[in-house]
This record gives sequence, C-alpha cells and structure tokens, in this order.
Amino acid sequence: MRYDSFEWQEQPPRNGVPRSAWTRSHRRVSRWHRPYIAVLLVLDYACAVLASWLAVTTFEQAGAGFQGQEGVFNLVAYLALPTAWLIVLWGSGSYDRRYLGLGSDEFKRVVRAFVVVAASVSFVAFATKTDLSRATVGSVLVGAMVLILLCRYGARQVLHVARRRTGHGAHRMVLVGTLPEALEVYTAVTRSPAAGLIPVAIHLTDGYAAARGVETPVPVYAGRDVLALVREVGADTIAVCGSASAEPGELRRLAWQLEGTGVDLVVAPQLTDIAGPRVHIRPIEGLPLLHVEEPTLSGIGWLAKNLLDRVAAAAGLLILSPLLLVIAICIRVSDPKGPVFFRQPRVGHEGRTFRVWKFRTMTVDAEERRATLEELNEGDGMLFKMREDPRIFPMGKKLRATSLDELPQLINVLKGEMSLVGPRPLPADDGDYLGDVRRRLLVRPGITGLWQVSGRSELSWDEAVRLDLYYVDNWSLTYDLAILWRTIWVVLKRKGAY
Repeated sequence: MRYDSFEWQEQPPRNGVPRSAWTRSHRRVSRWHRPYIAVLLVLDYACAVLASWLAVTTFEQAGAGFQGQEGVFNLVAYLALPTAWLIVLWGSGSYDRRYLGLGSDEFKRVVRAFVVVAASVSFVAFATKTDLSRATVGSVLVGAMVLILLCRYGARQVLHVARRRTGHGAHRMVLVGTLPEALEVYTAVTRSPAAGLIPVAIHLTDGYAAARGVETPVPVYAGRDVLALVREVGADTIAVCGSASAEPGELRRLAWQLEGTGVDLVVAPQLTDIAGPRVHIRPIEGLPLLHVEEPTLSGIGWLAKNLLDRVAAAAGLLILSPLLLVIAICIRVSDPKGPVFFRQPRVGHEGRTFRVWKFRTMTVDAEERRATLEELNEGDGMLFKMREDPRIFPMGKKLRATSLDELPQLINVLKGEMSLVGPRPLPADDGDYLGDVRRRLLVRPGITGLWQVSGRSELSWDEAVRLDLYYVDNWSLTYDLAILWRTIWVVLKRKGAY
C-alpha cells in the first residue's frame, strides 16, 4: 500500500515534512462545526444570563454584598459571570468539535466547567470578603449548568435531524483498506445517521480483484492517489480500516501528507464493539498500545445498579398499582377465557430459569397455534414475530403497542430475577444458548435494553445479539440511565412494537 504518490506542487520545507499545496489556505475542509459552535456560544451565554436573572428575581437578598453598588452587581451577574462561564467552558474543551453531536463527553465537560466556576466564585468571594447569599450563588451556578445542558441537548437533537434528513453537518469519509474491513466499518458508521459519518468511497489496498462481482454501497477505487481521490469525491475524512492501520510507516507518512490540507485522519482498528472507557492508549517507545480492560460486572457500581433496581421496582409497583388494576380489568373484559397474567419460563442470570411476569396479550391456546403459523414467522434466530399475529386479542394489541404488558416484570426486578436494564429474557425451551449468545447470561435480563431502544422487533436476531453483547461488555450505571431515558421516547413513538 502506497500513500506517498501525491504530486507536490512545491518543494518541501526544510524540516523535511512534505506539505501539500492543495487548499493550503483551508485549515479545515469540514466547516459545519464553526456555525454550530457560534450558536452554542450564544446559547451558553444566554443560559448564564437567564440563570442570574432568575436568581435575582427569586431571592430578595441576591445582591446583599453589593449594597449601594447595584451597577457593579449587575455587571458581575450579567456580564462577568456569563463571560467566565464561556471561558471555562472553552478551556474545558466543551466546544471541541470532536465531542460535539455524539457521546457524553460534551456533557461531562460542561459539568467539569460547573465545578471550576463554582470553585472560582467561592475563592473570589472569600478573597474579597464579599458577603454573598449562598442560596443565590448556588441557584445561579446550578441553574446555569442545567440550562446549558438542556440547550446543548436541544442543539444536538437539531443537529441529528439535519444529519438524518439533509446530510448537513456530517463528515464525508473515504474508507481505506481491504473490502471486508471497509464494509464492516461502513456498516458500523451507517447504523447511526446521527453520528454524522457518511462513507462516500472505498479505496482498496489489495486491488480491484477483491471487489469483482461484489455489490458495494459506495463506489470502489484502487491504485489511486488517496488525496486526489478525497478531492475528487468531495470528502473531508480518511478512515484507515483494520489491517491497513497496522502499517505504522505508511500510516505516519499519510498523516504527514494530510498536514495543512484540512482533511481529518481516523483509524478504525479491528477491535470492534468495545466502548471508550474500556480502551486505554499506553505508548511504549513510540508504539501506541491499545489496552482493553475487562468488563466491570462487580464492584460498587454493580451494587448501586442492584439497589436502584429494587428501589425503583418497589416504587413503580406502588405508584402504578391503580394503572395495573385497570389493565387487569380490561384484559378480563377483552378476553375473559384466560388469566390476567402470562407466566413463562425464561433463562436468567448465569443460566438460572425463572418465570417472567407479563400481562397476557394472546389467547389461551396461543402456544398450540404457533406451530400452524411458523411459515408466517417474520423473525429469525430465536425470535418469533408477526406484525399481524391472529393470536393477539384486541386489548393485547394496545398493550403491546404501548409496552404496558411489560409492567408486571417489576415483580421480577423486585425479586432480583431481572433488572430494569439488560438483555431481554428469552424462553427457556428455545435452545441451550451456546457460543456468543450464552454471554448474555453474564448479567440479569432487563425490562428494557439496548436492543429495545435500537429497533426492537425491527432488528434481525444477529443484530439483536450484537447489541446485547455490546451492553454486557460495556455496561455502566450511566449507560443504564441513558437507556432508560431513550426507552421513554421509544415507547411514546411506539417504534418497533408489535
């Protein structure tokens, strides 16, 4: 594989590092982040000003330390403090384009900025012996943080909509590597249009012969100069895939060539479905080693998850008991021939079998009639799914569409057989869970999970297993809370529910 075939239009500088004359004046080909950052700056400043105004109007003693100096107080509250927020947010990297639009790093940096601003305000007040209302200061700082986080979240949703519908605010990528490696990266990055990564071409490192007779989602090239190809297809990012990234000399020379061109270089190693917190780069004598930590399935975080499950399940059953009673009555009226609840053996944590609680949504002879419907099965693997299943009675369809039939599983959570978040429990008679599928049993099954918030019944069995295994390998309490939040919107949209 050769990356250094680019035709230079001028002599390299004395430092020996060749610089491309192409688009020398452009620091960055992709510029979507500039107006986006400008919008964030305005929103963040407005949030800080709004937080100050709300605190001043709420607390009568807001300016107690500035008696007779209302002008100074207003200057501090509406100019100095909001400006300090912007400076600290910038210094914490919350405007770094690498963290905008995806992941939790952007929000974590806002919280870090809050800690710095709070510490700085406390220090200044102590050093100047200014008498400040603690309630006012606390409400200003916490209010600003909350408002900034909300605005950031709203801006991110607008960006995601723009990426999905128009492709604006996205990066156009050229994938470099062998065909299987490039297609794997293509599949991964296109699963989430909100990520803003759009592959537009594949550059094969092993020649055209590897792609002969294979249909590809984007044009395939080989034997071309990579930078010339990037310019031709209008890309702004080069993604080096799999084994192609294992050639450090060539990869280093490509990085040199990209200096000054405004084109980003990303490396997609063969290590897939491993989340960032488990991966650490440890350089040894110039060799960057990726160290992969084991999944955290014990410890304080795991105990906190168990405690949260039990407390939330008990509270949920207590609060929702009137709704559960109404649903039970509706099931009796809609199909009086069977019981209210459906209990079926499922495989749980470490292979232990338990009986799951659900509101019954099918007729009492549903299991016997399944054999006659196998030819109409729309699912695969261990799943049996039909969009128009004749075994579901009218009230059952409503319960499934709204996911209310899952609420009795709070009983399983309270008993410790299930969790709020985890892989879905599968029937005990659908196989012995060999191979990769068995790894799902390392954690307790959940009422909701990554599978449910990513498509539910619309996903294939292989994709569902991949998502469940990703959850097992990358579990965290923060991830659980994020999935619970996403579950609310998925249920409201009734996405993939049938």
